[in-house]
Amino acid sequence: MILLIALIGAASMLAYAWRRRWLDAVLALVATGALAGLAADVHMPSLAPKTVETIAGDGLRASQWDDLPARPMAWVAPTTDTLRLVFPRALALGRMFTLTVQRSNPAPARLQLLAENGQVLADTAGSGDLTVQWLPPVAEKLVLQARLLDQAGKLIDQGPVPVIVQDNVPLQVRGRFNAPSFDVRALEAQLVASHAAIDWQVTLGKAVTRSAVATKEFAADLEIVDAAWFEQAAPASRAALLARVAAGTPLLILAGNANNAGAWSQALQLALLAQPEGQMSAGPMTLAAPPFNPASANAGPWRSDDSIVWTRTWQQGRITWLGAADWHKYAITQPHQLAAWWQSVIDRAGVQRAQDVTWLEPDEMPLPGQRLAVCAQGVKGDITFPQLGQTLALQQRADHIDAACVAVWPRQAGWLTVGAAHALYVHDPKDWPLWQRAQRRDATRRYLARTPGKDSATAPASAPFATMFALLFGLALLLLWWRERR
Repeated sequence: MILLIALIGAASMLAYAWRRRWLDAVLALVATGALAGLAADVHMPSLAPKTVETIAGDGLRASQWDDLPARPMAWVAPTTDTLRLVFPRALALGRMFTLTVQRSNPAPARLQLLAENGQVLADTAGSGDLTVQWLPPVAEKLVLQARLLDQAGKLIDQGPVPVIVQDNVPLQVRGRFNAPSFDVRALEAQLVASHAAIDWQVTLGKAVTRSAVATKEFAADLEIVDAAWFEQAAPASRAALLARVAAGTPLLILAGNANNAGAWSQALQLALLAQPEGQMSAGPMTLAAPPFNPASANAGPWRSDDSIVWTRTWQQGRITWLGAADWHKYAITQPHQLAAWWQSVIDRAGVQRAQDVTWLEPDEMPLPGQRLAVCAQGVKGDITFPQLGQTLALQQRADHIDAACVAVWPRQAGWLTVGAAHALYVHDPKDWPLWQRAQRRDATRRYLARTPGKDSATAPASAPFATMFALLFGLALLLLWWRERR
């Protein structure tokens, strides 16, 4: 193609030159060159560097990568072992503290959680990821320790596990029961022990009712009834209860004395099936089956994950069917397990307490001398760091749209007080080497994902001349046409 263009162009130039039309010959030469350039798809070499920097080892922390511009990098991720810790930095008193170690090496190992004095609080062994649990007895600021040992007892990794155990925001619970039982008494004791405010009525006979009425203005966070109360309630009382649920208050139904399956199908679209006498497992506890339970895990609008607790939405609220009984047996023998089980039931019932301020967990392990982003939802204005002697203004960040943040550089390991009601733990650089290694690798992968690929750096990028050649060719032909028509 280019040869044909050159031959035609040369013939045109010779024809104009023979007639001594030198300017037209030049225009023919320009048109020929521009058309040849279009056909050859000539490109302009890019000025981008053709070399790629190499990242050594595990890379850098996220806060360090964020300070660098995006540029091509070459990195081969090391294959040495890593681990990642998953645990809440703060939790409410009465909730189970759970520490999970996610490991790249699935070999058998042992995970131990230790108190500040070295006492073993929880211990587990196995392959792959390992999890331990512990129920904090009081509200306090703790720096627990954890260590991971191999099958021979050799230390793999260890370090502090900081957690702030916070006092519970007291729940407000309304309970209505048409029959006394040991289970109801055990549930009442659990709620009182958690400092819940209760409005409690238990019918002891036709004309006798035991009541515990809250002394302050009461807006229930949770409604609890036994099945007998719901079945025997007047239509107006039942309608008032369901109206409160529809407005957003969760309802928990204790199924231990259910007797009228038709009432549940008509009122709540809950199809019940008579249950044979038997036992069911609820974690470490063995509970009794009630007289009636839903026939399957997915019963119409009702759903269950364990065939013990069924839930369904009811407009803005949620209704929960607790298909188990005889939990009172564990109030003395396994009080911690019973408390944890009841907490899980209440969580599944959809009980939520709005928090004015929510502090976000750091994206990576805080270390002395490294930038730390402190972010919170529901906080405005300035925030003070007493140990640093700084008061800084909270600002919005693109990656935390609904939160405000400040950046600080901690000076030493230990608790860093944030404002008047929060604290963050700053780790020593020697803590959890394998966890730090994993965090650097994760941060390096994220950095490489937002930088140009190495192929674009090793092969020169180019910008085509096509538009310029097309314009030049058209202009030359237009001038030739104009000169021919004169």
